[in-house]
Amino acid sequence: MGAQMLAVLALLALCSQALASDPSPLQDFCVAIKDTDSRVFVNGKFCKNPYYTTADDFFFSGLDKPGNTSNSVGSKVTPVNVMQLPGLNTLGISMARIDYAPYGLNPLHMHPRATKVLVVLEGTLYVSFVTSNLDNRLFTKVLNKGDVFVFPKGLIHFQFNVGHTNAVAFAGLSSQNPGTITIANAVFEAKPPIKNDVLAKAFQVDKKVVDYLQAQFWMDNN
Repeated sequence: MGAQMLAVLALLALCSQALASDPSPLQDFCVAIKDTDSRVFVNGKFCKNPYYTTADDFFFSGLDKPGNTSNSVGSKVTPVNVMQLPGLNTLGISMARIDYAPYGLNPLHMHPRATKVLVVLEGTLYVSFVTSNLDNRLFTKVLNKGDVFVFPKGLIHFQFNVGHTNAVAFAGLSSQNPGTITIANAVFEAKPPIKNDVLAKAFQVDKKVVDYLQAQFWMDNN
């Protein structure tokens, strides 16, 4: 009996470890501190008293309005996450409207905390995502009006308007605060700058090429 009980307890322990996991973070990092007087609330926001909650806390207006695409990349993202819509707090979802000028690009970027599903309302988009190392497979598709495409969480992806007219897409994301890391901006516009000898070796190019890229204006279309 004792041996059977020990085996059951061992099995339960293994099952509990298999089921346990860290919660998905809602911010980029949280530095651990021992001083509780300096504590902050993490992985969300403080909650409003339900007695004072109104319908406006769950309402956002304006996604019918096109974003301004007159910039160097020719696209504009209009996000609706917990920063714009407080009622999304703790619900694990958000969305965005993306407008594209003809040949406009939503540059290579990733969402560290969310999978994205994209639906095209108008136009024709060439979309892609790249798998992680060591595979680095490129998945591509040309989307037309009414088409849907999924970009897995944390993978680098982009959308490019290959049509002669404006394009519009809506995206749903599996986080109230998905985060966006635009690859070129993060690499070449870091503050303070990443050392050019590091980037030159990483990209296998001359330091002058890195100096040139770091001197450019990197557009944030969010």
